[in-house]
Amino acid sequence: MATSSKATSSKRALWKGAISFGLVHIPVSLHPATSDHGLDFDWLDKRTLDPVGYKRINKRTGKEITAEHIVKGLNIGGDEYIVLSPDEIEAAYPKTTQTIEIESFVPVNAVPFVYLDRPYYIAPVGRGGKVYALLREVLLKTQRIGIARVVIQTRQHLAALVATDTALVLNLLRWNDQLRSMADLDLPAKGVKGAGISEREMQMATQLVEDMSGDWQPDEFTDSFKDQVLALVERKKKAGKTRTVTKVEAVEKEETGGAQIYDLADLLKRSLGKRGGADTDTGKTASTRTAAPRARPAAKSASRTATKAPAKPATRKRAA
Repeated sequence: MATSSKATSSKRALWKGAISFGLVHIPVSLHPATSDHGLDFDWLDKRTLDPVGYKRINKRTGKEITAEHIVKGLNIGGDEYIVLSPDEIEAAYPKTTQTIEIESFVPVNAVPFVYLDRPYYIAPVGRGGKVYALLREVLLKTQRIGIARVVIQTRQHLAALVATDTALVLNLLRWNDQLRSMADLDLPAKGVKGAGISEREMQMATQLVEDMSGDWQPDEFTDSFKDQVLALVERKKKAGKTRTVTKVEAVEKEETGGAQIYDLADLLKRSLGKRGGADTDTGKTASTRTAAPRARPAAKSASRTATKAPAKPATRKRAA
């Protein structure tokens, strides 16, 4: 059972593909940014300490049924269900494109924190380092984040591409319909006067907040419940109060993908031209007329930055 306060990042990629915006592809890999160190209590038979599993039970009859007799249905109200076949569900899965497709750039503080769900680190792959750094620095300079769609396994996610000093982070977002409305909550009126707060109360509360203010030190905060349970486990372990239970460990699978590499400056110029209604074949924008870029030898085109070429799709893995 892990007891360290902070886990190291994993070099093993959860997903490989590309960031795409305009005509530019950046080959990248996706790595988990979090690690679950919560307590995971297993069910054991009190008499023998054998592991206790789950059974598929018919709730009306109480009898166990096998997987081949189970279908999936969605409740549409009351006792009414719509049953969907495996093929119908399969057809509805989003296509695995292995692409983080940026649809727009918005101010860094435009997305309310309640939408933030789960972060992932993004690392460049192959020769994508330069354009990766370019996107990172542009986002930092403009104080923007990219709003993108990405398919991980068989689920489509909305995500925010956020730049830090050294890395790009993909933070999965909650869909808008996943957030509950605050309309039914009994909340105080907005503003100091509207809430009936006096000037003196505001001054004292402000002073208290300032007195308690400091730098963010995440190591100062720990899960006290977990710490106490782990301490109890350690005491029992030293006292020899242990029993052996056989477990079956799951094996993680790694998905791979890829992207070809071409000239970055030309792709940026063509992307700008495409948005301005210019000739995308020569990269000339509506406001600037320049000579068409010189043709490069085909042998060297694969050694430059990323292209819009489709990434190789990985084998679809259905979520459990």
